Amino acid sequence: MENPANNNLTRRSFLTRGAAAAGAVGLPYFIPARALGRDGAVAPSNRIVMAGIGIGGRGSGDLSVMLGQQDVQFVAVCDVRKERREAAKAAVDGKNGNTGCAVYSDMRQLLAERTDVEGVLIATGDRWHALASVLAMRAGKDVYCEKPACLTVAQGLRVVETARRYGRVYQTGAQRLSESPHVCAIEMARMGRLGQIHTVYADCRWRGGLRRDWLPAQPEPAKADLDWDLWLGPSPMRPYNAGYVNGNGWYDHEDLATDVAQWGAHTVAQALAGLDMTNVTSIDFEFAGPDATMVTRLSNGVKLVLYRIAGSVWEPCQYWSGSCGERFDGTEGWAGAADGYSKPDVSSPVLMKDYKRILAEYAVRTRRPFNHIRDFLDCIRSRRDTVANPEVMFRSMCICLAADIVEKLGRNLKFDLAKAEFVGDAEANRLKNRAMRAPYTF
Repeated sequence: MENPANNNLTRRSFLTRGAAAAGAVGLPYFIPARALGRDGAVAPSNRIVMAGIGIGGRGSGDLSVMLGQQDVQFVAVCDVRKERREAAKAAVDGKNGNTGCAVYSDMRQLLAERTDVEGVLIATGDRWHALASVLAMRAGKDVYCEKPACLTVAQGLRVVETARRYGRVYQTGAQRLSESPHVCAIEMARMGRLGQIHTVYADCRWRGGLRRDWLPAQPEPAKADLDWDLWLGPSPMRPYNAGYVNGNGWYDHEDLATDVAQWGAHTVAQALAGLDMTNVTSIDFEFAGPDATMVTRLSNGVKLVLYRIAGSVWEPCQYWSGSCGERFDGTEGWAGAADGYSKPDVSSPVLMKDYKRILAEYAVRTRRPFNHIRDFLDCIRSRRDTVANPEVMFRSMCICLAADIVEKLGRNLKFDLAKAEFVGDAEANRLKNRAMRAPYTF
């Protein structure tokens, strides 16, 4: 029943209050322009909703680039280390202008709960790359995963199969495939400007073997600060030691990393991009001794040199200066690039006469930006393959990981690229996989 005492509202007061309420709803300053997609911002309905997994070191750099894209909105971050997930949350909240970024220590919880997330950045330690990618794609997420994308041939194949089965966009972080000096060198090789390509060089400064011992046990940090079991993930259990987690000390341990593939994951994809790999079915590896440059021969007759130089990874060599270089030698000249280049090095200045046109024609033909992360984001929208798609990743990683096995066994081997297996060598084929510790398995 109505209370008569509260039923004395006059028509004038009703209209006055109604007008005030309507005005309050329409006041523009209650809704930020950015939230409406004004002032150059992207409306929420058009943003790509992202989450980050493993956001420290390289991951923090990737996160910074992604946060700089106007059509990206990060809503969650995950890291097994407390200080890293808190730092990532602060960066995301600072960009979003709120405190709404969710924080997780276990990626499996994030993937299960965040049905709003469309894509994930994965920049964990290498041991997690393949498994995290597979779990994310199974959960319906598109994936940008740092390199090396896998520790074994079998892991890489699982990534390819999962992307194909679930129709996911995947980009491995071989970012030089999107940088103009490398793109130009690759284009000159592919388009015949260097004549018939006979030799390709890739910077593979491996360390000649990894440690198989364990560091001495130390007291584990509190689980809230560092979840050691999650940090190890699919790798074999070993006692905690700060030397693994501080300064990326895990790089030197065989259970946690790779040897040739650690650096080759940067460059072999660049070398292969300049070649017609359509009919390449196999590759022969020639063992030259520990720490030596390895010569390989593709079935199409091209020689791929996995170039080894002792000393610092920044030390110049005879084929390029700087790191992460590739070079293409053809019957009519050569071209190559490395970090720090503004244009490729070439055998003749004449080859650089059409530099801008080469890049312009590449952009028109491929519709790709000269920005690796932007290419991934564009492909989320278009659903087409990225420049470093699963097949590109797998082919280059197969070569790197096969070279690791050649180094370990100390003998020549032939690898069938189509079957992803060694020809006539059971021992080598057993090394294509490694056990994954439960419950961190595919």
